[in-house]
Amino acid sequence: MELTTQQVSTRRNEAQIVDVRELEELVDGMIPGAIHIPLGQIPASHAVLDSARPVIVVCRSGRRSAAAADHLAEAGFDAQTMRGGMLEWAAEGLPMVLPQLP
Repeated sequence: MELTTQQVSTRRNEAQIVDVRELEELVDGMIPGAIHIPLGQIPASHAVLDSARPVIVVCRSGRRSAAAADHLAEAGFDAQTMRGGMLEWAAEGLPMVLPQLP
């Protein structure tokens, strides 16, 4: 299921937001409170996530997040994706933070 950016914005405190973009893409900003797990690491990340809480997966435009959400749903998570990705989030002027990069 796809959520709109507004739906994600209102659910930020109840859900786990997982940003699956690559490290170099994060300089464009992240949703405050989001967890960074690159797409390739999603299969090994289950222990990092709380299976009792919904997961909203985001990426740049919404394609990679859909693949990650499908994988997490197959693993038993309540996983959804955000339509339009971070491009739409930024275009709507929703809050963003710069991550602490290693």
